Amino acid sequence: MEDDAPVIYGLEFQIHIIDFDDENNIINKNVLLHQVGEIWHISTSPADKGVLATCYNKTSDTKVMTCAAVWRMPKELESGSHESPDDSSSNTQTLELLCHLDNAAHGNMACVMWEPMGDGKKIISLADNNILLWDLQESSAKAVLSSSTALEGKGQLKFTSGRWSPHHNCTQIATANDTTVRGWDTRSMRQIYCIENAHGQLVRDLDFNPNKQYYLASCGDDCKVKFWDTRNVTEPVKTLEEHSHWVWNVRYNHSHDQLILTGSSDSRVILSNMVSISSEPFGHMVDDDELSDQEDQHQEEKIKEPLQDSVIATYEEHEDSVYAVEWSSADPWLFASLSYDGRLVINRVPRALKYHILL
Repeated sequence: MEDDAPVIYGLEFQIHIIDFDDENNIINKNVLLHQVGEIWHISTSPADKGVLATCYNKTSDTKVMTCAAVWRMPKELESGSHESPDDSSSNTQTLELLCHLDNAAHGNMACVMWEPMGDGKKIISLADNNILLWDLQESSAKAVLSSSTALEGKGQLKFTSGRWSPHHNCTQIATANDTTVRGWDTRSMRQIYCIENAHGQLVRDLDFNPNKQYYLASCGDDCKVKFWDTRNVTEPVKTLEEHSHWVWNVRYNHSHDQLILTGSSDSRVILSNMVSISSEPFGHMVDDDELSDQEDQHQEEKIKEPLQDSVIATYEEHEDSVYAVEWSSADPWLFASLSYDGRLVINRVPRALKYHILL
């Protein structure tokens, strides 16, 4: 969310590129026209920061379909804008269409996921009850469907969200449909685990712990956030019950996985310290050579028990449902939240906690 890592969020028929100038505490905005329809989901390529995918509504013959496409933003915006806020709002530019993800035979697109550690050439889309793996070819100008699978069962099964795991050589994804969370192997396109009734109501979002390969977070309309070890899914490892309405988003911090962000229809953003199930449950480990005898004894006492989980802060700057929360990819202490009324709020992890984690 600094000059080299713009925040991207969607407005009806527009995408706004937001640059946060941390030193001067200034937000700059550039507007890109998305003329094909109203945007419901955005995801950016991990390999090329100028490329993104959108899921959007398209009306044809009085029927509304949710489609997906891959786009490139103008080159000058990739490295960050240096315009003043007054000038930038009047400059609208157009996205360059790279390719459509043809979903005519598969239903409405719910989301698009990029392979986390790849070269930006593999993406997965969820369309109704289908998982579709695409290869982007010819400089992303062509999307070729390489494999797919369908969720079988009674009723109208539809995926609501999904997440591609950065672990296991990027061969696993997790999906949510109704109250169930499933894991899939992208090589065989077969189910590898299933958490039935993961939540009491609809599951809204998923996220993998970036540092612990089997740990997955989920949130839903039962107001809860749950943490799972996918090797044993009979019970969640931990449950958070801090929100009073639907939880739309859950996000692990990329660097310090004890820091968890959640956003909810209760208009609040909550930052939690889930240190007991993090990759450093005893706090930041210090090299023995750096400690004196007295400090060594104190360190031994300190690491006998895991640190306590807690809510760090509750942010109430929003006046409407918070639909998205996201950590900065450039600064691990910076995060943004977006609410239904279009308000974007940028916050920082409290300084005292930052130094407690680092020192």
